[in-house]
Amino acid sequence: MLKNWVVVPTCLPLVLRRCHACASERFRASGKFRVNAHHKLIDAWLLALCTSCGETAKFTVLERMNVRSVRPELLDRLHGNDPGLTAELLQDPVVLRRNRIALDWDNAWHLDTGGSDDLDHEVIDVSVRFAARIAVRPVRLIAEGCGLSRAEVERLIAEEKLMSAVRLSGKLSGDFTFMLKR
Repeated sequence: MLKNWVVVPTCLPLVLRRCHACASERFRASGKFRVNAHHKLIDAWLLALCTSCGETAKFTVLERMNVRSVRPELLDRLHGNDPGLTAELLQDPVVLRRNRIALDWDNAWHLDTGGSDDLDHEVIDVSVRFAARIAVRPVRLIAEGCGLSRAEVERLIAEEKLMSAVRLSGKLSGDFTFMLKR
């Protein structure tokens, strides 16, 4: 029996970076952008607020780009503080690397199993798809989706009753499949 699960974001993740004012390490994206033009050059930043002290941090989106080389629809979205653009940029590896930030997805995603009432079959094939680049431990997803404890999932892996082409330890943010034998 083939099941399809989807990992869906429920809200924006927290941004992990040290605050220069209070030494906290978590920021919440405000959904607002600051755009500054210098003659023919433009800079744009995503603004985020420290979860502890409220200090504002700027994460570089555009840096000294020629205005004509920036797509007009991107400029409109920046000027309009488009919340969808905030979500897109927080998942852009170039933006994350440029700003030396990471994302904390704890409590910011949901596993949609489409109803797990068919889990009593002898063999279950499950395809897990990620709607966004959410780094999650596969063991946690499988435990949540099958209604098992993480220790029980680890035991099934050790007994080779739970198999996958990908390594199930560590974190994944890409689609994968697994097979569970009861």
